[in-house]
Amino acid sequence: MSVNDSVSSASGATPASGTSSSPWDDAFDCRMCGQCCQGEGGIVVSPADLARICAFLGMTPEAFEAAYGERRNGKLKVRTGTDGNCVFFAAGRGCTVHEGKPDICRAWPFFRGNLVDADSLGMAKEYCPGIRPDVRHAEFAAAGRAYLAARGLLASDCTCEANALVMDRSMGDRNKDGDK
Repeated sequence: MSVNDSVSSASGATPASGTSSSPWDDAFDCRMCGQCCQGEGGIVVSPADLARICAFLGMTPEAFEAAYGERRNGKLKVRTGTDGNCVFFAAGRGCTVHEGKPDICRAWPFFRGNLVDADSLGMAKEYCPGIRPDVRHAEFAAAGRAYLAARGLLASDCTCEANALVMDRSMGDRNKDGDK
């Protein structure tokens, strides 16, 4: 499933069959493997994300936070299950809140680190089978920036949004809290 297919299915639109209609489709083709759903503490839920996921789940923000969230460094984050995966990941099914998932999840693998650092992208390629192994860093970075801009996924508020989506290079020490 290409990134375009994944995003289009969530919005209801469908791209023309057999076409690569966007530059990001040449950089990333999601395998729905769940590799990006592993790990603790990095799935930041911004205020906009919280509204979207609560609407999808039919919950209040308070109920969502009590059931699925935790506060770290002042940010709301999705908990992990005992298996080390996001609580919304189900083996064999993938993301159980796909239509309402946070922007950080929608943006993978187009995180700031992978866009500005070729070595970071190299490590991500080893981790994620959906990143095309032959894509050059410059191509990946251009595709990623276009994807984030086209989907409105660029963040600007480090106090409540995922640092990995803030493209301002002047962040300095503000990215030391483990956010994705």
